[in-house]
Amino acid sequence: MQRNVRMKREIQMMSESPPHGISCWPKDDKTDHLEAQIIGGEGTPYEGGIFKLDIQIPERYPFEPPKVRYVTPIYHPNIDNGGRICLDTLKMPPKGAWKPCLNVSTVLTSLQLLMAEPNPEDPLMTDISNEFKYNRALYNARAREWTEKHAMQKTKPVLSEDILKEPENSNSIIGKGKHVSDNVSSCLKRPSAMSDVTNKRVKPS
Repeated sequence: MQRNVRMKREIQMMSESPPHGISCWPKDDKTDHLEAQIIGGEGTPYEGGIFKLDIQIPERYPFEPPKVRYVTPIYHPNIDNGGRICLDTLKMPPKGAWKPCLNVSTVLTSLQLLMAEPNPEDPLMTDISNEFKYNRALYNARAREWTEKHAMQKTKPVLSEDILKEPENSNSIIGKGKHVSDNVSSCLKRPSAMSDVTNKRVKPS
């Protein structure tokens, strides 16, 4: 009962004022199963990527930390190939730093910081940790490659033959007297398929 009441409050808080670059929502309207997205930070090899996470809320929450896993593959010293995370905030004392005063929002913010500042001294992936410490350029290149492969939405390029192709129906744009340049312009103005989930802060006027 306490878990459900608290989670409803947390979900409402994250909906009304989400942390910058983070979004979180219930999965199938369940308060004990959430989904989240973290935008890769600027200046990091994860920039431009959208990383999806799965969050399970245990029965004893908030006296037990949530179980969080990366769904989107990420090349990181503290996150393994199964999406498991090595982070003190997600562990119970004495080895961990979880406290009942923490919440899902603070966990996601901590993960956002971990993505920007990995901890190579407490790795899950030893090889990646060594790369981060001793060959940062190689680490950055591989992390960026993974980001582009797994965390960036692929869009189909507009081909010239697609632009020039006349529609089969009688309502042909070109058939109505419009120039090909108008057709090209309309293609270029199409909105991106990727929704804006960056939660950018609006500067006060």
